Amino acid sequence: MIKEFEEMENYIISGRFKAGIRWEKFTKKVASQNEKNAEDKVYSLIGSEHGLKRNLIKLESTTKE
Repeated sequence: MIKEFEEMENYIISGRFKAGIRWEKFTKKVASQNEKNAEDKVYSLIGSEHGLKRNLIKLESTTKE
């Protein structure tokens, strides 16, 4: 079966991550097929940039652009 092409949408996700003893704010804009995948992508991006596990990243808002 051929899967239909799904349109990528932009999501703006903001939250905080643990930086030493402080929590730093962030906002990321990502293109994704749905909200869940966009949130997973942000966990991956922030985690790899700062060497953090998901429990040290708090997502606070997700909006579709």
